[in-house]
Amino acid sequence: MRPRVNRPSITYIHNLNDDSLLSIFYLCRPNAFELGERGDVRWGNWVRERWWYKFVHVCRRWRYLILDTASYLRLCLVCTYGTPVADMLANSPPFPLIIDHPQPIGPNQDITTQDEERITLALQHRNRVRRINLRLPAPSLQKLIKVLDDEFPILEYLYIAPPTKHNTLLVLPATFEAPQLRLLTLNHFTSPIRSRLLTTSIGLVTLALRWIHPSTYLHPNHLLEPISLLPQLETLEIGFLSPIPNCEVERQLSQMLIITHVTLPHLQWFTFWGISAHLEALLPHVTAPSLRTLRVHFFNQISFSVPHLLQFMKTTGSLRFSNIRFLFYHEAVAVFAISQARIEDFVMQVSCRHLDWQVSSIAQVFTVLSPLFSMVEELDLDYRTHTLSSKGHTQADHTLWRELLGSFGGVKTLRVHNGLVGELSRSLQLDGAPPLDLLPELKELVCPAGSMDDKTFSSFIHEREVVGHPVNLTTEVVPIDTGSYFFVSSTGRYYVNPDPISPR
Repeated sequence: MRPRVNRPSITYIHNLNDDSLLSIFYLCRPNAFELGERGDVRWGNWVRERWWYKFVHVCRRWRYLILDTASYLRLCLVCTYGTPVADMLANSPPFPLIIDHPQPIGPNQDITTQDEERITLALQHRNRVRRINLRLPAPSLQKLIKVLDDEFPILEYLYIAPPTKHNTLLVLPATFEAPQLRLLTLNHFTSPIRSRLLTTSIGLVTLALRWIHPSTYLHPNHLLEPISLLPQLETLEIGFLSPIPNCEVERQLSQMLIITHVTLPHLQWFTFWGISAHLEALLPHVTAPSLRTLRVHFFNQISFSVPHLLQFMKTTGSLRFSNIRFLFYHEAVAVFAISQARIEDFVMQVSCRHLDWQVSSIAQVFTVLSPLFSMVEELDLDYRTHTLSSKGHTQADHTLWRELLGSFGGVKTLRVHNGLVGELSRSLQLDGAPPLDLLPELKELVCPAGSMDDKTFSSFIHEREVVGHPVNLTTEVVPIDTGSYFFVSSTGRYYVNPDPISPR
């Protein structure tokens, strides 16, 4: 007689009740808008919204259960490349529509006339369009945008962006409305605030206006007025296409009175791309008490004055930093300020190609911002080969380095990249200045192994020992950097490697 074996009981899926099945189906729904590790919104693969297509073909019970709970499961029909839109609309339930046409993959692929006709047909069903993602060439977008000429009552997400830079100015129809809109990204548009879109989309959570053309530079009042109507805003990005002279903007702004003040109680993420004069005009009129992440990208300028940036950051209690890294590379200098939670809460980039200009620019900025960085204890000076720098621009004036370092009086550990060891060693020669005038709290100076000789930093180390504040000079083996630094720009995310940057 065989011994009895206790086997675990098995429950087959067809034995599950409707509520259990419905819970499983609900968990199968894709997350269309994921947050990146820095808090930025990543637009998901909307083709995954077809998840329920196969499920309804499993059996009649599943089909009826899914279709009867379509609203709860947020079922949608997806219109993308190659979708037979006319047949789908004629033979499918009247579910909401997702129009998803990202940039074509491949050098020779482009949107066809048939694709344009399908998108137009889908857009004409205004009452059913829930999401729109159009990353198409400007000529195609100009045709398709004309269809957005009325109210889209259930539209929640709108992303319109040509895949490359161009000089075409896109214009939204003045009658376009989307009262349920929550995420809005527009690239290369003139002034979307002149349409009724922003004034009627008061539930917006994310707003990104990128690559605003210089000919349509917005006076702060024109931008602040519609933003003041968006109390739920959590993410705001404003980016301009190319610089105009800073002094010209200052002259224009001095002739106009800014009367609008905006309080954004839920704003957590703010990104700006442009010139300092325009940012300085905006910030005194914006209050964002919950801000936790600030990204600033300045174009190349001769001079920087950012007192209002200082005041704006002071009023945000969450922006407190423990570590700061400067990355000098051939396109720009980038700054990553890290909070005690090891999060890059503040990132700044200044576009200029030569090391001396980079140090001059960033020294001007941090001389003003220095009160915010009194608690920084670790300072890293990183460097990537300046392949485009001419011979006369590969070194910075020693006074500029000293001016920059003077902004970080609380630093205890200074790490210097191999390419900057000689620069810093010469710049730290005191030449009769009081030894504790510069980096008075410094305890450790770290350089890559093999980057120094007996004279490197010798004068600085000796002077600190004489006054009883010794600095420990150490070396470390620096591994080959296979990672990436990145910053958020008006075109999205950029990865900064030792080689030239490439947008992704």
